[in-house]
Parts: sequence; C-alpha cells; structure tokens
Amino acid sequence: MSLLFKIGFLEISIVNLVDITLVSILIYQVYKLLRGSVAIKIFLGFLSIYLIYLLVSALRMELLSIILGQFMGVGIIAAIIIFAPEIRKFLLIIGRSSFLSNENFLQELLFWRKKESQAFNINPIIEATKSLSGTNTGALMVLSSNSELKFYAESGDILDAIVSKRLLISIFNKYSPLHDGAVIIYNGRAKAARCILPVTERDVPAHFGLRHRAAIGMSEATDTLVLTVSEETGQVSLAKNGKILHNLSIQEVREFINDYLTGVDIDEKFEPISNFEAKLLRKAAASNS
Repeated sequence: MSLLFKIGFLEISIVNLVDITLVSILIYQVYKLLRGSVAIKIFLGFLSIYLIYLLVSALRMELLSIILGQFMGVGIIAAIIIFAPEIRKFLLIIGRSSFLSNENFLQELLFWRKKESQAFNINPIIEATKSLSGTNTGALMVLSSNSELKFYAESGDILDAIVSKRLLISIFNKYSPLHDGAVIIYNGRAKAARCILPVTERDVPAHFGLRHRAAIGMSEATDTLVLTVSEETGQVSLAKNGKILHNLSIQEVREFINDYLTGVDIDEKFEPISNFEAKLLRKAAASNS
C-alpha cells in the first residue's frame, strides 16, 4: 500500500482514494435510482440515523449507541423489505446493461453468426401514429432493438405479423378487442398485442394516465423505447430509461425511433419526471400571473 500523504493521524493511500471514489459513485447512482420517488426520503432517513449512530459511537455515548446499534442491527433486513421495488429495479438495470443479457450476443458467441441489423422501415409506425394522434385514439407501442420481450409478449395475444399502418390502426380502434394494452414491435414485426406492462411506482404528473405510467414503467424495466398516444389530447410521448418526452411532433418521433434502432445513444435527450413536472408548474404559474 503506497502512502500518498497524511492528515494528522490519518494515512491516505491510493487504495483509500479509489475506495472513496467508488463509494461516492455508488451513493450517487443510488440517489439517481431513487430520485423522484418516495423512497428517497426513506433512504435519507436511514442515512441520517446511521450518521448519528457513528457520531454517538465516536463520542462514547453508550446508551444512545446501544439503542441505535440495535436499530442498525435489523436495518439491513428492514431496508430489503422497504426498498424491495428499488432493489428489483437496480438488479434489472444491471441485468439489461450486461452484454450477457443480449440474445444476439449469445447467438454470435455460440454460433459465430453475424449480427443482423435491427433497423427496419418505420414508416408504418409513423403513419399510424399520425393517424391515431389526429383522431385522439389512445395507443401504446413498445419498440425493442435487441430482444423479443417474450415474457411481456406472452401476457397478451401473439401476432407475429409484419407491421403495417392498417394493422396498428385496427388494433388500437376502441372497438377492437386488442386495443386495451400494448403492442410489442421487434425487428419490423408486431410480436403481440394486448400486452400487460409494468406500471411505474414513482410519482408522475397528475395528467399522466395509466397508459403513460405503463410506458414509463416498461422503460424502467427494459431497454426499450415506448411510444404513447394520449386518448384525451392526441399528444405523442416517448419513454426511455424511466424518462419521458411529451408532446412531440411526428418528425421528432421519427428521428428518435431511427436513432434508437440504429444504436444511437438517446438517453441524454430524455428528462427525468421531476424536471418535467417542474416545467409544467412553471408554465402554470406563468399563465396565471
């Protein structure tokens, strides 16, 4: 262990700096994961109690140390129970970002097959979205670039049909038995319709209905781009990685879908729900003034 410098009786080494840096990154990532949810307040409460425990232990306040020590003893079990949804989300993020979770990678590794391009003609999706938006017809489409999402597809009705404008409009027609749910689209084919998606547990703006909550929840659980058409306003939204872009033009939707399917990183273009809600509040305040 190579010593870098001393601060009083503390000896700081390279390993210590690496350790501090990694812990800082971990805490920041946990904060990003919990930001915008009720769990962040619980996490801060746990952190405050732990810091108080360290302080009273250092000051040798035995009674408080015993009480807080007993609390911290069961703190891990309590944290697992309280943060169960967040822990599940964290493991999903790790799993979906791992190269081993990519079905195409496993096929290439085992069978030495060249990876096929996942880009396809998106005009039917764009034209259908334009028509659905114009008639205020609610719609929910999940676009996947690297997985067939069999688990979610099996929750609905399997189609495995070539995507077309007429097919999508027919599915989301309010008199269609398939309209209530999501369509999963992979490699130019509508794999299934009437699919059930996970609903986000985070706080979202009040005007977002169940369709938008499902879009955000699906984007949190999988590496997909989820397109939503509002039944009330006809506005088009896209959700990615737990974030959402609202009231997009058809041209913007085309560009985002093209970028996503061709492997361009579009995550930075999306904004957290908390930022989006803050913008709405500022607009409402400005209109009332």
